[in-house]
Amino acid sequence: MTTDRTHDDAHDPGTERDPGGHRRPLVLVLHGARGDLARRLVLPSLATLHRRSLLPERFALLGTGRTAISTEEFRDLVDDALGEFGQEGTRAADVEALTRHSWFAAEVTEDDDAELPDALARTSEALVDGLDGVDAADVTVVHYLAVPPSAFVGLTRALGAHGMHRGPAGQEGDPRTDTVRIVFEKPYGTSPETFRELDAVVHEVFDEEQVFRIDHFLGKEATQNLHVLRFANELFGSVWDRHHVERVEIDVPETLDVAQRAEFYDATGAALDMVVSHLFQVAAQVAMGPPEDLAATGLVRAREEALTHLRPLDPEDDVVLGQFEGYREIEGIADDSTTDTFIAARAWFDDDRWRGVPFLLRTGKRMAASAQRVTLVLRRDPEHLFGDEIGPSAISLSLAGDGAIEVTTTVKRPGPDLALATGTARLDLDDVEPGEPLPAYASLLDDVLVGDRTLFTTPVGLAAAWDAFAPLLGDGRPEPEPYAPGSWGPRAADDLAGPDGWWLTTRQGETGQR
Repeated sequence: MTTDRTHDDAHDPGTERDPGGHRRPLVLVLHGARGDLARRLVLPSLATLHRRSLLPERFALLGTGRTAISTEEFRDLVDDALGEFGQEGTRAADVEALTRHSWFAAEVTEDDDAELPDALARTSEALVDGLDGVDAADVTVVHYLAVPPSAFVGLTRALGAHGMHRGPAGQEGDPRTDTVRIVFEKPYGTSPETFRELDAVVHEVFDEEQVFRIDHFLGKEATQNLHVLRFANELFGSVWDRHHVERVEIDVPETLDVAQRAEFYDATGAALDMVVSHLFQVAAQVAMGPPEDLAATGLVRAREEALTHLRPLDPEDDVVLGQFEGYREIEGIADDSTTDTFIAARAWFDDDRWRGVPFLLRTGKRMAASAQRVTLVLRRDPEHLFGDEIGPSAISLSLAGDGAIEVTTTVKRPGPDLALATGTARLDLDDVEPGEPLPAYASLLDDVLVGDRTLFTTPVGLAAAWDAFAPLLGDGRPEPEPYAPGSWGPRAADDLAGPDGWWLTTRQGETGQR
């Protein structure tokens, strides 16, 4: 089984890798370069791409922040980030590669006399110096917005005001959609209304082909394997519908606390942080119908189409919110906070393939275990064989780490008697040869550099996801129920899964405290 993605044939061939792994010159502008996101994820991901020869030979990193710092200070910032979050033993080489052509400028605004456009133009000219037939307009420019979502609108308008959506030198005429790209982090809006407001501003400046909205769950190796497993293997593809699947579970419990992110978390909560951006998107990966082809555009349209069939959540019957005991005692959390640290939901796709099959979604903090798992629990027909009850069967993918595929099925129990047992076969994806997995963020960043939008969210899909989530933003939002730290959440969440319970909970052989 291969885990390679098929790139869209419509992409500019100039962005594809040649056999040596090198591409045309690149400038990555890291907006918010001193922030936590850049430090933990973006800079280490760039270092990973460098080590894997997935950055072009001619590469420059420009950082921005509220106030300018010197080039040497920027180098120290990169050094510190890779020292804490990079790969051990490669720090010096990685820092040298990322900062060989680097610059730091104050963040650009609409009405200032910004230095960033000039720095971008100078850097692009330097990168193409000595290359025949290539000029600064051919340099790929990626604007990575590692800034708070509240800054998205102002920064997007500022890039447009200074012509940086058109190329490194702000060329007149149509935007160079083949060379200039912009990356947005989540959340891309906090409600249907704010999503539409943000997207309108984005499209005032950029063409959709230039826009990459990151959802790192879609970049995970195992998430990508959802469509490979299904469409490349008749064994699994033939049972991928309501006739064979009893329920689908997307389960992301976490043992982590929120003390280090209390202010952010209390303004967001589990549902807003995880459901629209991660769980709905993974559910659509499972639910999508067969695409026209397995190129980028076909897969994206299939995922979009699935999301348009997602029924709005029913807060009264299909949603349980929770808050772990002791949450309000954390410094920075109000004594009367009603923020949810847990959500379990039963979602429904109203199409012919999945009508009547519940998609169970669960995530929360301070739970009994940490996992990232997608499970298709299969129907049992017949329910008995030779007088024995047939056990549960399932196709389950662990999304954590490099990922794994597990198949649970009924087999004969070894021994002289004809008795039934349940067994599980597991394939760890990092054991598949040849191949070396990329971390999710590095994988998505690589896709940005080559212009592959397969694993990124779209306005059509996000609009449908926000519409399905909207009932939880109104007066019908249920009150969070308390649950003990180290448990599987409020007891009411068990009722959503029915008498068999949640697959992950029952497989672990424990129910946690209540």
